[in-house]
Amino acid sequence: MNKMRFLFKLRAAGECPLLTANSRNSSSAGAAVSTLAFVPASAPLDTMELEDLQDFVSRSKRLFVITGAGLSTESGIPDYRSEGVGLYARTERRPIQHTEFLKSAKARQRYWARNFVGWPQFSSHRPNPAHLALSSWERLGKLHWLVTQNVDALHSKAGHQRVTELHGCTHRVVCLGCGALTARSELQHRFTSLNPGWSQEAGGVAPDGDVFLTDEQVQHFRVPGCEACGAVLKPDVTFFGDTVDRDKVRHVHERLAEADAVLVAGSSLQVYSGYRFLLAAHEKKLPIAIVNIGLTRADHMAWVRLSARCGEVLPCIVPL
Repeated sequence: MNKMRFLFKLRAAGECPLLTANSRNSSSAGAAVSTLAFVPASAPLDTMELEDLQDFVSRSKRLFVITGAGLSTESGIPDYRSEGVGLYARTERRPIQHTEFLKSAKARQRYWARNFVGWPQFSSHRPNPAHLALSSWERLGKLHWLVTQNVDALHSKAGHQRVTELHGCTHRVVCLGCGALTARSELQHRFTSLNPGWSQEAGGVAPDGDVFLTDEQVQHFRVPGCEACGAVLKPDVTFFGDTVDRDKVRHVHERLAEADAVLVAGSSLQVYSGYRFLLAAHEKKLPIAIVNIGLTRADHMAWVRLSARCGEVLPCIVPL
């Protein structure tokens, strides 16, 4: 397609408002300025690269998509690794480790107190234009399967059905004794009942519903056990240091085997649990495209590479 006709089509259809003048600071870009505090800086969109991605998506009939934290930063959720704005760049704090949560009641108390304070804001985050674009691709039959490394439920909120939450979801709570699953919103009510009048001011926002509180602030916070058996409750997520369920990994590999191309959106792929699927795709010689601000672990595999915001790029692509 002729370049100018391509851009004109996008503008006329309202698909790509980011290509209009001054759109980076406009509310029409689909993301309020306040939600971009955790998004690293990026260069203006390159229209030639955008055309390459359009061609890549158009050629695919069964597109497999992997998303990461960079997709949700535009919804106002911070990530761990983004240059200058990620948790690792802003603070010396690190996420809780799986073994620490299992072995230490104090660690669980600290985790749940911080999560209790952060939950109202975290659970209120909404899908941004990138989530909505991918959901529309699924409805139109372009997207075969989506695997997200995020635990924020934003793909589900956007209406996705063909999705695997690789690392679980913070909107669910699992009992480590009997395995019962409950809604995180229900646990919030139990926290409130057990801790009447308990309120703390957070010192900062971290990824995955966490906030910064001191040990002194959390020392009197009470944590309930499972209502069915009394055992320890844990968010239904894969903590750092834990491994993804084998059946889930096998299921994702099966969906990848059915695909004809792979798109990575908003992930540096530093964590092996997601990177393994790029290795498998590369071995199968599947075409790979990557949209992510900054370097990724799989850049050498990419046929198409854009260093730009997913919320800018994905709404521009017409799922032909």
